[in-house]
Amino acid sequence: MITKIQSKIVMSNPVFRLSRSTLTIPTILNLATFSPARTRQLHAHIIKSGLLIDNSLSSKLLSLYSNHRCFAEASIFLDSIDEPSSSSFSVIINALSKFNLFYNVVDLFRKMLSKGVCLDSYLLPAVAKTCAGLSAFELGRQVHGLAQVSGCTLDVVVQSSLVHMYVKCGRLIIARKVLDEIPEPDVVTFSAMIAGYARNGDVGMAKRLFGDMGKLGLEPNLVSWNGLIAGFNQSGRHLEAIHVFLDMHLRGCQPDGSSFSSVLAAIADLEVLNVGIQVHGYVIKRGFACDKWVVSSLVDMYGKYACVSEMKQVFDEMGCMEIGSCNALVSALARNGLVNDALAMFSRMREHKMDLNVVSWTSMIGCCSQNGKDVEALELFTEMQLAGVKPNAVTIPCLLPACGNIAALMHGKAAHCFSIRRQITNDVFVGSALIDMYAKCGKIRDSQLCFDAMPTRNTVSWNAVIGGYAMHGKYKEALEMFDLMLKSGQKLNFITFTYLLSACNQKGLVDEGWHYFISMQKEHGVEAKMEHYACMVSLLSRVGKLEEAYSLIKEMPFKPDACVWGALLSSCRTYKNLQLGEIAAERLFKLEPRNPGNYVLLSNIYASKGMWGDVDRVRDLMKDMGLKKNPGCSWIEIKNKVHMLLAGDRTHSQMSQIIHKMEALGKEMKKAGLDPKIDYVLQDVEEQDKEQMLCGHSEKLAVAFGLLNTPAGFPLRVIKNLRICGDCHAVIKFISSIERREFFVRDTNRFHHFKDGECSCGDHW
Repeated sequence: MITKIQSKIVMSNPVFRLSRSTLTIPTILNLATFSPARTRQLHAHIIKSGLLIDNSLSSKLLSLYSNHRCFAEASIFLDSIDEPSSSSFSVIINALSKFNLFYNVVDLFRKMLSKGVCLDSYLLPAVAKTCAGLSAFELGRQVHGLAQVSGCTLDVVVQSSLVHMYVKCGRLIIARKVLDEIPEPDVVTFSAMIAGYARNGDVGMAKRLFGDMGKLGLEPNLVSWNGLIAGFNQSGRHLEAIHVFLDMHLRGCQPDGSSFSSVLAAIADLEVLNVGIQVHGYVIKRGFACDKWVVSSLVDMYGKYACVSEMKQVFDEMGCMEIGSCNALVSALARNGLVNDALAMFSRMREHKMDLNVVSWTSMIGCCSQNGKDVEALELFTEMQLAGVKPNAVTIPCLLPACGNIAALMHGKAAHCFSIRRQITNDVFVGSALIDMYAKCGKIRDSQLCFDAMPTRNTVSWNAVIGGYAMHGKYKEALEMFDLMLKSGQKLNFITFTYLLSACNQKGLVDEGWHYFISMQKEHGVEAKMEHYACMVSLLSRVGKLEEAYSLIKEMPFKPDACVWGALLSSCRTYKNLQLGEIAAERLFKLEPRNPGNYVLLSNIYASKGMWGDVDRVRDLMKDMGLKKNPGCSWIEIKNKVHMLLAGDRTHSQMSQIIHKMEALGKEMKKAGLDPKIDYVLQDVEEQDKEQMLCGHSEKLAVAFGLLNTPAGFPLRVIKNLRICGDCHAVIKFISSIERREFFVRDTNRFHHFKDGECSCGDHW
C-alpha cells in the first residue's frame, strides 16, 4: 500500500530538496500547515529517506491526515505501525468524533481494544461523545467500565464526558451519580445535567440543581440558561421556559440567538401572542433581527398565530435569502393554507440557486399534499430526486397522502419500493402512511399486510388500519382490529372511536353505534368530541331517524359545528325533509357563509319537491355572493399518470371517444331494461336534457376513459370529490357486469367496490 502512495509523489516542494541530515524529526514536527497532497509527499519522503518514525512523528502524520479528513490514508498508515500507541489511535478517533463520524469511531475503538492498546484519558471523551451521538447506552456503559478499570475516571474531563453521555442517553440517575463523584465540576457539566432534567420535564430537580450551582461558587452562564430554556421547551413545559427566560433577563444575563429561538418556540405553542410581540421587540433591541435562527423562530411563531403579514415582514426585513428562514416561511405559509404563496416562495428559492436540502423539498411536498395539490406533490417528489436530494423517513409520509388522495397507486407503490431500498419501512410513521395510502387506493388487503409487517406499532398505525376498513365498509374487520388493539394494550384515542363510529355509520348499525359512543367515555375514558357527535348524527340521519338526530344536536354539550349540521342537511336532501333541511341550512349559512355546497344542498331539497321559485331564490343568493357550485371532479391513474376529468368538460383530447363509449353503454342498459335515473337531475329541464346531463358526470367520464385506455379485465380505480349519485352508482354496477371488470370508486363518504353487477355498499351509502 505504501508503494502506491509513493508512486503518486511529485517532489515539487522545496522542503524535500533538503538533505537527509537536514530533514530531522524536529524540523518535520514544525511543519504544521501542510495540505493533504503535501502531507502525502512528506510521508513518502520520510519512507524513501529511511528516517526512523517514532511515536511523536507517527502522531504528527496521523494528525495531518485526520485534520484534512484523509481517514483512508490515516488508517493505512496506522496499520503499517508495528506497535501503535494509544496516542496514535487517539489522534484519529478524536478527529472522527469531531466530524461526527460515530460509526467509524466505534469500529476503530474496537480495533484498538483487539490489539491490546491501553486506554488513555485523551481518547475516552471522544468515545463517550460517540456513544452520546448514537444514543448507545449499552456501549456507553461498557466504555464507562473500561474507564474505571484503566483508572481514567479519576480524570475530570473523562468524568464530565461520561455525564454528558448519560444525559444524552436519557439516563439521568446514572449521570447524577457520576456528577456527584466529580470533586470540582465545571459550569458546562452542571449545565448539561440541568438541561437533561429540563428535557425530561422534571421542573423541580432542574431548578434545584440550578440553585446548587451558586452554593458551589459556580455562576450560571449563557449555556446554563439556554439549556434550561431549551430543555423545558422540548419537554412541553412551555410556560416554564418563558419564566426562565424572564428570570434570565431580570438577573442581567443578556440572551443570544439560541435564547430567543428557544423562547419564541415556546411562545408559539401557547396562546400568548402579546408576549411574542414583546420578545420580538427585545430581539430588535438586542440586534438579532437578522439572525437566521431567530428569524426562523419568529416566522414560525407568527405562522402558528396566523399572523401572515407579520411573518412575511419579518422574513423580508432579514434582507437575504437564507435556507433555514426560507424553509420556515414555506412551512408557515402551508400551515395557513397559502399553498400558492408557498409554491411561489419555493420557486424564488430555486431561482436564487439555493442549495435546497431535504427539509426544503419535504416541506413543499407536505404543503401540496395537505392543500389539495396532490399532482404537484408527486411532481415535486420526482424533481427532488432528479436534483440529487435523497428523501428520508419524513418525506415519504408527506408524499403518501397525495398518492392516496387521488388514488395514484403506482406512485404509491414506487414510494413504497423506495422506502424498502432506503430501509426506512420499519419507521412507524412510514408504515402508518403506507397503510393509509393503500386503503385509500382501494387495496385494503395490502394495508393489512403493511400493518402485519411493522416491527413496532403505535396508536396511529392501529387507527390507520381501522380507518381503512371503515372506509371500505368492512365493519367486522374494523371491529376485529379494534379488539386486537385493546388486547395489545395500545392506548385508544378520540380518532380510534371516530373510525369505529364511522364503520358503524357505513353499515347503518345504530345500536352498535350507540354502544361505542356511550362506552367510549364510560369504559375507556375518551371524552366525546365534535367528530363523534357528527358520526352519530350522520348514522341516525342516514337510516331516516332525522328527528332523533336533531334531538342529539340540541343535547350536545357544546355548540355544533358545520360538520354536524352538514351531516343532517345531507340526509335531509336524501329523505326530502324540508323543515329540518331549512333549519340545518340556516345554521350552516352562518357558520360557513362562503361554502357553496350548503346552498346547493338546500336548493336540491327545494328542487326535489318541485319548488322552483325557491331554487331560483337560493341560486340568486349564491350569484349575489359570488359563489359557484363546486364542479364534480374525478381522478383515474392510467399507465403511471393521473388524469383528471371534470363534469361537463368537453375539452379533453379523447372526449369524442368517451362520449361514444358512454352512448354505446347507454344503449346496452336500455336493452337490459334499465333507464337513467333522471330524478337525480334537480333542474327544471326536459327529460332528454336530463339524460344528457347525467352522461356528463365526472365519474362516468373517468370510467369510460379507463375502459378505452386499459386492456380487458383490468381493474379501475376512480376518486371523486363529491358523493356519487344514484344514477352513476347504477350505471357503474351495470358496466361492471357487462364489461366483466372490477371498479373501485371512492367518493367523499366511502369506497364502492363494483363487481359482477353488485356493489360492496349494498346500495346503502
